[in-house]
Amino acid sequence: VNNPYELALASQTLNEAIIRQYAMNGVRFADIRRVLIEPTVAIEPDVEIGPNVVLKGATVIERGTKIGAGVVLQDVIVRNGAEIKTGTVGELSIIGAGATVGPYAHLRPKSDVGSKAKIGNFVELKNTTIGEKTSVAHLSYLGDATVGKNVNIGCGFVTCNFDGRTVNGSRKHRTTILDDAFIGSDCQVIAPVTIGRGAYVASGSTVTESVPDEALAIARSRQTTKPGYAKKILGEK
Repeated sequence: VNNPYELALASQTLNEAIIRQYAMNGVRFADIRRVLIEPTVAIEPDVEIGPNVVLKGATVIERGTKIGAGVVLQDVIVRNGAEIKTGTVGELSIIGAGATVGPYAHLRPKSDVGSKAKIGNFVELKNTTIGEKTSVAHLSYLGDATVGKNVNIGCGFVTCNFDGRTVNGSRKHRTTILDDAFIGSDCQVIAPVTIGRGAYVASGSTVTESVPDEALAIARSRQTTKPGYAKKILGEK
């Protein structure tokens, strides 16, 4: 290798050899020309890999996993039978057996997705543990959080984990949601806060205090309706 062009050719040759080895060992590729696998990656047989996939670092893909188009994984452990859908990015994370991630999810460092959990469209995790069979279906951010088993996280949920304060020596604050809790759509929690086991947070709530086990938390203003008032605001049409 004497120049960047020859380096690219050598890298392509190495990548082709890696893909051939895995294909001969039972890994199924949708398009072998559009996959990049670094030599440090380990893939078990009976794995499906879509086009435009990049697998880097100490990534481990266990048997029965399905990886969709455009997925990028770096230093990620994927347990048996997980499904990672189109456009997912994962870094320094663990995806449990039978879990589904994506499409268009982002697992930032230190994310741990439990077995049979669901991380859906446009969900971002950072330094967060998701318990078994918990669902975070879409459009949510969970940072510095611990979520238990069988929890439902509604659309548009946000953990507000940074407010400029230092609490217990940390500038990022942690949210804890215990097993079987239900979080409605469009909620925020202002960390540090704990949502108790089996608790229910009503849609549209901004939670600033911990919620006891099996309690209902409603943190929103009461609706006021003024008949005919729209004309005063918008004028006659």
